[in-house]
Amino acid sequence: MFGFDPLFIMIFIGTLAVSGTASMMVKRRFKAAQQVSLSSGMMGHQVAALMMREAGLTEVKIEEHQGFLSDHYNPLSKTLALSHDVYWGKNAAAVGVAAHEAGHALQHAENYFPMWVRSALVPAANIGSGLGPWLVIIGGFLGIASAWGHMLAVLGVFLFAAATFFTVITVPVEFDASSRAKHQLLRLRVTEHGVEQEAVSSVLTAAGLTYVAAAATSIAWLFYYALRSGLLGGGRSND
Repeated sequence: MFGFDPLFIMIFIGTLAVSGTASMMVKRRFKAAQQVSLSSGMMGHQVAALMMREAGLTEVKIEEHQGFLSDHYNPLSKTLALSHDVYWGKNAAAVGVAAHEAGHALQHAENYFPMWVRSALVPAANIGSGLGPWLVIIGGFLGIASAWGHMLAVLGVFLFAAATFFTVITVPVEFDASSRAKHQLLRLRVTEHGVEQEAVSSVLTAAGLTYVAAAATSIAWLFYYALRSGLLGGGRSND
């Protein structure tokens, strides 16, 4: 199981290329959209606050957060954390990301089902992504043909499957938040049809593709672990 494995090399290189390409696309489009000023002149945190007021979500806190594109919404503390460039930005990139994160707050308030499922999966996903691969590896050392080795490897696969499902359910959550963002930006007259809205859409689409890449990567590794554990008939005991 731990000799030279062409399939492992192929998946490793392939998923690295997909993830790297998606990441570079987001950064490139974000920087391009930063050059598109808005006729409304609103900053990212102002847009998020406007969306919260319109939805009646007065309990949501909006805070500046350190890091590049580290923006996120925490449903437990009801806090919308925006990075410096997004919080203070008066451009299509900033308001697009701010509106996207505000979209998650709207999902939370409406009990959007996929978001609820994703939140419920967080503990299992954290355990599965960290422990699952190691159990498959330990099972391989013990020998997939042995009872203990096979049991550990299969357990590892099922744990990692929880993490994989988390990445899959994240995709519709993120695209729905982006759809809400684009709709609200136009409805509230933060952006105008044409260059402004196209720049916002470009950034959010690229960001959404990073989650598609993450889901595809996780699915690829789940397939590999299932194959090597013997679940798909590909386990090997001593090679």
